[in-house]
Amino acid sequence: MSDTTLDSGLAVVILAAGQGTRMKSSLPKVLHRIGGRPLVGHVLDTARDLAPAHVLVVVRHERDRVAEAVLGVGDEVVVVDQDEIPGTGRAVEVALERIPDFAGDVLVLSADVPLLDHITLGDLVRAHRGSGAAATMLSARLADPTGYGRVIRDGAGGVDRIVEHKDATEAERAVDEINAGVYAFQASPLRAALVRVSTENAQAEKYLTDVVGLLRADRLGVAAQIVADPGLIVGVNDRVQLAEAGRLLNARTVRRWQLAGVTVQDPATTWIDVTATLAADVTVLPNTHILRATVVAENATIGPDTTLTDCEVGAGASVTRSDATLAVIGAGATVGPFSYLRPGTRLGERGKIGTFVETKNSVIGEGSKVPHLSYVGDAEIGRGVNLGAGAITANYDDLAKHRTVIGDEVHAGSHNVFVAPVKIGEGAKTGAGAVIRKDVPAGALALSVSPQRNVDGWVEKNRPGTGAAAAAARVRSSQEADDGSQEEHG
Repeated sequence: MSDTTLDSGLAVVILAAGQGTRMKSSLPKVLHRIGGRPLVGHVLDTARDLAPAHVLVVVRHERDRVAEAVLGVGDEVVVVDQDEIPGTGRAVEVALERIPDFAGDVLVLSADVPLLDHITLGDLVRAHRGSGAAATMLSARLADPTGYGRVIRDGAGGVDRIVEHKDATEAERAVDEINAGVYAFQASPLRAALVRVSTENAQAEKYLTDVVGLLRADRLGVAAQIVADPGLIVGVNDRVQLAEAGRLLNARTVRRWQLAGVTVQDPATTWIDVTATLAADVTVLPNTHILRATVVAENATIGPDTTLTDCEVGAGASVTRSDATLAVIGAGATVGPFSYLRPGTRLGERGKIGTFVETKNSVIGEGSKVPHLSYVGDAEIGRGVNLGAGAITANYDDLAKHRTVIGDEVHAGSHNVFVAPVKIGEGAKTGAGAVIRKDVPAGALALSVSPQRNVDGWVEKNRPGTGAAAAAARVRSSQEADDGSQEEHG
């Protein structure tokens, strides 16, 4: 259906209390990231797209860290603490205690099932309401259902019960229809059933899945809607499943941008976070990562072998074999290959940051060029500036960082060192090898080289027996022979 929002008679409960021991991580499972967001963030975004009356997230393990991430999504989200009674059934029970007067439908989601979309969930709730069932669950058929709860149907094809994998018999484990862990319930029969759920099972937990059997015992309807794409209900319990969920999400994201007019030359090696934004006619070349809140304008070319994190790239710009974080790249500018743009870099329109250049906390003006082998840190560079090869700003004196200010149309020679704090006036020039320690007036030529002094014979005297000494001796002998010949004919 085109309308993906539902009326206010819907409450969404997201289960995020588990420890996730199979992740083997100090980070709570639901905070592991795919596509630029934590797992729970994806589920929250999908839930909010349904415009429910209530969104409740149940937490317990690493409560404060999970709650901080959840509350950062929106003020309307309510964090609910699960008590010492374990299990998904108890989690839903404590969530409903926070909305005691709610009598609509309850949609239960898992924070570690991040790929469900709001269209699938909206269709589930509408099917639930249309059937009049007390509960409607999502299920899927898998070639390998190991680890998932099984949907056991009765002789008429209706849902009889759900059996967790650890509690299932061999015959039940042979069933390929699995519980996706997503349910739509009528609130009233759900509350009544949860009170009766026990902890007498292999895990000594209060299972939400037991509600299905209790509703059936009460002769209430339980329906199951098989999801067409099993990839939507992929759960994350370990690092292997995390990578698989990330791969599926990225494939979906890349395809969405391709259909929106972005050329992605090699989708298999391209990673685009769901938080990134690309305009039409952007070209993304192989082995490129476009991460976090990066924004790329029309006709820009990114890659190959490039990573952009929280960057802004202007129209028609090109970034090749480079890494940039929290940088702004102007329209028509070029970056790379092998450039490293650190936070605070701002490259103006038609500017250039070239080969083996590192920049940090610096503004490089319109049309200005830092072509190769340079470090520019804590600098303000005007328009039309050219820094010669090997130019660096010496910005740190072991105590503090200092700024270098270079005016418009300055041309700096190769291998310059600008010892900050220092200012170079508009239109000034600096000679090759100059170490600029003092301000340079506008239009001046700054030189800091001493007269060159040659010490004849130094290599033969100080490096005897070397190839260099032998080569020098041959030249000296040849010159002496030429000098002697000239004297004979003089």
